[in-house]
Amino acid sequence: MLVTRIITATVLAILIALAVFELPLEYFSLLIALITLMAAWEWTNLVSISTLYKRVLFLVVLILPMLGLNFWTQILELIATLTNWPDVRDYSGILEWFVIAPVIFWITSMILIRNAPINLLNLQLKMRYKALIGGFILLSAWMFLTRLRAFYGPEMTMYFLLLIWGADVAAYFTGRKWGTTKLAPEISPGKTVAGVRGALVLGFILAVAFIGYYSFRDGFVWTRILDFVLLSLVTVLISIYGDLFISLAKRQGGVKDSGNMLPGHGGILDRIDSVIAAIPLFYAGIILIGLDS
Repeated sequence: MLVTRIITATVLAILIALAVFELPLEYFSLLIALITLMAAWEWTNLVSISTLYKRVLFLVVLILPMLGLNFWTQILELIATLTNWPDVRDYSGILEWFVIAPVIFWITSMILIRNAPINLLNLQLKMRYKALIGGFILLSAWMFLTRLRAFYGPEMTMYFLLLIWGADVAAYFTGRKWGTTKLAPEISPGKTVAGVRGALVLGFILAVAFIGYYSFRDGFVWTRILDFVLLSLVTVLISIYGDLFISLAKRQGGVKDSGNMLPGHGGILDRIDSVIAAIPLFYAGIILIGLDS
């Protein structure tokens, strides 16, 4: 099982790395959109959307804002032309403010999972609210991963992914070796406090190593280095609770894995759960730090 998991993860990492560095932005955005839609299909299974019509409708409702966000600049240009309102073009940057909502959502989710896991497991939400939550977190993940690649380049995007993947691997092995105290046993018995510490240690090492590139290029600035390391550590922490959030959804849905598309890993959601939670916070942090590509 472990060998299968490693082989699948290695193949996926290579393919994603090629996509990050080689694909034009339009095709990269399309690829992430396709992965997001596959994850959305799995989400419909977790929240018991059983009919084909409702599943397809969920995907369509997700695709429409994707198209609007992707062509946002062109839409504003069209409005400016049709209404003779040239100042509307200034609203192109308003999309950056959209990052606030998912950041608040994931921080709140982390606090609730940590302090009230039983209450969350017993929480009974209507199907439409579960669908809304799934659409919201998946749309946010696609949007800000695409924007990270667009505005901060493939190097920063690859760093973010390596940070999440590395933290996941570190948490797995340190948890197996030294894990005794469970992090959230009601939701995921495999997660341990030692695993979290291992993930944070590796996150610190990766952050220090990566920020050196920017320090040598732009000048050694202690405050920015410390900010970036802190951002990386918080990103790792949020990613762990993103994993727990999907585990919570699976437990409520009565399933072990979100799907079976990836050998050794389960479904798409099982593989990208940490990324979904971490990318809005990481993107917001990069904006606040002012770290250019």
